[in-house]
Amino acid sequence: MKIPSRKAALTGVLLLAALAGCRKIEDLPVEVLNEKYNVATSDYIQVENLGVHYRDEGPRQDSVPLVLLHGTGSSLYTWDDWTAALKKNHRVIRLDLPGFGLTGPHPDGKYTLDFYVNFLHQFVTQMKIKRCILAGNSLGGEITWQYALRYPREVHKMILIGAAGYPVKSKNVPLPYIILRMPVLREAAKKNTPKEVIRRSLNYLYADTTRVTDSLVTLYYDLTRREGNREALTDRMESIGEEGPWQQIPTIQTPTLLLWGQQDQLIPVLNGRRFDKDLPNSQLVVIPDAGHMPMEEVPEASLIAVKGFLK
Repeated sequence: MKIPSRKAALTGVLLLAALAGCRKIEDLPVEVLNEKYNVATSDYIQVENLGVHYRDEGPRQDSVPLVLLHGTGSSLYTWDDWTAALKKNHRVIRLDLPGFGLTGPHPDGKYTLDFYVNFLHQFVTQMKIKRCILAGNSLGGEITWQYALRYPREVHKMILIGAAGYPVKSKNVPLPYIILRMPVLREAAKKNTPKEVIRRSLNYLYADTTRVTDSLVTLYYDLTRREGNREALTDRMESIGEEGPWQQIPTIQTPTLLLWGQQDQLIPVLNGRRFDKDLPNSQLVVIPDAGHMPMEEVPEASLIAVKGFLK
């Protein structure tokens, strides 16, 4: 990633001044969030000494389950609508990745792609999953194709939704990401994350901002405030734009569905077309009225292609 421009830096300084004027926004203990969102002890599994929040739904006899991976700053709740529709015929497993959601921060504080791929392997091994259909959005999408690259026999099919992975152009990096890579601003963000910042971030990621409801903002706001998550997010920013094995994408033989929102500002549809060109066994579906998270913003429209692909 390129160094932030003078304009971006100036904007960051102004935002810092605004954040400095805000009262400190306290973290929320995971126990409080568990109670608020009706999360039971059984909704956690221990992986590498970390309590991982997950859901395992649908027919257990399904030997090739769907495993769903969310993006940066999100959680397993982003898959609610997909899960409700798919669990009738498929086993659906979703989880909060380390550093996000109710899982919270990993003790070592490292959030590289190599770490996430290794972590996912530990998770599926512990779940006794030998083969799966892996789907991921944004960061989750990059974890998905890197996992398929490393463990091709374990991935029956994959679904990439606004997936990351190709070198990042600075003009496509939203201001909040730039700010969190600037040390002074990072420290301010750890203490002050107003709800309005969450709303603006979701407005950027959605094509239709009227779909950004108060309840959705509250969910993201609560999970951002989970103890340790704000620090984890700023640590994760250190790895944004890291050079990955994208040159090896053409070697991935896994059947792939590419889902892209036509109005994705974060990872433009041009990247989807690049994946489609490079992957030897892929199909690209572009959803006109969707942004970066079509499975959350327009679940019904995004599921049409998914159901056909799963058959």
